[in-house]
Amino acid sequence: MVYMKNTLITVLLLALIGFGAYLFFSDTDKSDRDDTTSGITNNDDTSKNNIASSTIATTTPRAGETIIGTSVDGRDITAYHFGKGNDEILLIGGIHGGYSWNTALVAFEAIDYFKKNESLIPDNITLTIIPILNPDGLYSVVEKEGRFTANDVSTDTSIRIAGRFNAHGVDLNRNFDCTWQATSMWQSRSVSGGTSAFSEPEARAIKDYVEAHLPSAALVWYSAAGGVYASSCDTTSILPETRTLINIFATASGYKAYEDFDSYNITGDMVNWLAKKKIPAISVLLTTHDSTEWNKNKAGIEALIQEYAK
Repeated sequence: MVYMKNTLITVLLLALIGFGAYLFFSDTDKSDRDDTTSGITNNDDTSKNNIASSTIATTTPRAGETIIGTSVDGRDITAYHFGKGNDEILLIGGIHGGYSWNTALVAFEAIDYFKKNESLIPDNITLTIIPILNPDGLYSVVEKEGRFTANDVSTDTSIRIAGRFNAHGVDLNRNFDCTWQATSMWQSRSVSGGTSAFSEPEARAIKDYVEAHLPSAALVWYSAAGGVYASSCDTTSILPETRTLINIFATASGYKAYEDFDSYNITGDMVNWLAKKKIPAISVLLTTHDSTEWNKNKAGIEALIQEYAK
């Protein structure tokens, strides 16, 4: 009996020791798993932060080339960026496609110039150039996508006039949200302003870009009148900075400065929409339809850059 009692006691003690060991190692294992899980969570947070930082790094500051949208027929609208500053100067050509093809060429001349002379861009500035806002209209006249020469331009006047419009037959410079109308004017003829403001993908591409980046100043090339024009969605309220810009550009380039365009009534104008967004903007109208007047425009652009240099 004594022997059996001692044996039972021994078994019970061994069971208690085993159970205690189980509890100890089970808690330790649980603690290890919790720490590991915590580590994974922290790594995920770090990974998310790294992803966010990477995204920011690729969008601001801007560098190189970006596609900001596509045309009705799916052609890219490309922006070229120089410098990495927070103050952006935006230059736009080719809104009237093949009709004003020289406005795209002057923009390409600016791109070539600043590719070779990017050191001229101050640290606080990004210079963005969009050479062809209406790639479908331009293609209909030069039958090339992207870069072209004056020799590629059709000699048929009717083809060049038709190239003013996008593939929907809309005058893109009548498709912006400043006194927009479905039917507008170009000289003495009626033109389509689209079915609504920003109905056209080319206009929406500029809208989205401007609203995302809020440039400090903008210049848009047109032809042909030979002058620098201010912008305003309400002709009584030209931004003071816009007045400064037209005078700076005119003085440097030799173009005459005008505070308004009064040859005929315009609705849905892009530059005036920029003014509505409180962005100082000017129109530079080249003197003819076949000259880029690069030296005049180079001087004007450099004067604008110096105005915003810090």
